[in-house]
Amino acid sequence: MLVHRRIYAWIQANRAKVDLWQALGCSLFFAVPFLLAGGTYLIEFVLSAAICMTLAWRRSRPVASAAVQAAACILSLFLVPVTGLPADIFVLVTVYSLAAFAPRWASLAGLALALTGGALFLFRYFEFPYIRETHAVLVYGVGLTAIEAVVLVAWTFGDLARTRRLAMQALEDRARRLEVERQQERDLAAADERSHIAREMHDIVAHSLSVIITQADGARYASAENPEIAPKTLGVIAETGRGSLREMRRLLGVLRGDEAASTRPLPTLADVDALVDSVRRGGVDVTVRAEGTPRRPLPPGAELTAYRVIQESLTNVLKHAGHRARAEVALKWSARGLDLTVRDDGQGAAAGVAGINDDGGGQGIKGMGERLALYDGTLKAAPAAGGGFRVEAFIPYTEA
Repeated sequence: MLVHRRIYAWIQANRAKVDLWQALGCSLFFAVPFLLAGGTYLIEFVLSAAICMTLAWRRSRPVASAAVQAAACILSLFLVPVTGLPADIFVLVTVYSLAAFAPRWASLAGLALALTGGALFLFRYFEFPYIRETHAVLVYGVGLTAIEAVVLVAWTFGDLARTRRLAMQALEDRARRLEVERQQERDLAAADERSHIAREMHDIVAHSLSVIITQADGARYASAENPEIAPKTLGVIAETGRGSLREMRRLLGVLRGDEAASTRPLPTLADVDALVDSVRRGGVDVTVRAEGTPRRPLPPGAELTAYRVIQESLTNVLKHAGHRARAEVALKWSARGLDLTVRDDGQGAAAGVAGINDDGGGQGIKGMGERLALYDGTLKAAPAAGGGFRVEAFIPYTEA
């Protein structure tokens, strides 16, 4: 069975060579004997060779091959007076090839020409004009019917092969389109995952580094007057660094496919107090105000988004609001969802609009907008009236 499959695969991959060898083999058995018989059969040799050799192009050039063969068969009716050529049997192969590989018009034209040629062959070589008896007419009628039936069968098999070939091509085209679509989906998923990772990295690194830098700068100036501040500040820096390192390990665990790391709990609204405490240690007076109760829990991803919005907003307060700035975080639950407001009274607006120009490229505000868009949320970030900066976000409930 394995050898059979290999042979079939080789034939399918080398159809032109197989057709050429078939044409040469047919010429060897149906044309060369006329040449060996002597010069009196030169015409038979030429016409038989023409009929046989056209088989070499029956797939690649079916119309031209059929035209040459038809011309040779018609000439044989006039130039071969005694009997027909044995090679005429290959007309059936050409009829099959036209039906399988040629355009529809050529297929039907070839069928009509072959049916006509079969009748002419019978009338030419079996002395039909001289028939006088009734039973002879019946015999010739049966013969004509048999010839035409064989031609129709050859054409039918070719047409079925054509239908199967077109169906296979359609399936292959569909498979290729599906593969392209799957590749596009994989590319889109990879791009979305890169954006997600970029947002996570920004939120983790930007916040922790802002706290660390603020603490380090403050300790550098304050330790000159009060040396006891340095150990306390170093403790805050160490704690912030360890928290950031845990977040980074969790994110890298997800990238490596580490199940233990990927199932560790993500930050939620319950972790806002710890976040606010870290910002307070950075020198910003932050108050938290909560109103209402949730009608239903937010999905974990939505709670993570709310946490990241607060984290990014407070990070921008640390970076841009200035010394002795105050900030307020307001969480208001309504019948529609969660309203988040983070406002500071610092110099963020005057210092280049805090947050909008953060990191030199606006990645913080952009990342918050992308996160909220995933849950049909909205974001407004702009300088507040009377000074400072204001971030407003809304996350609706996810209705089933």
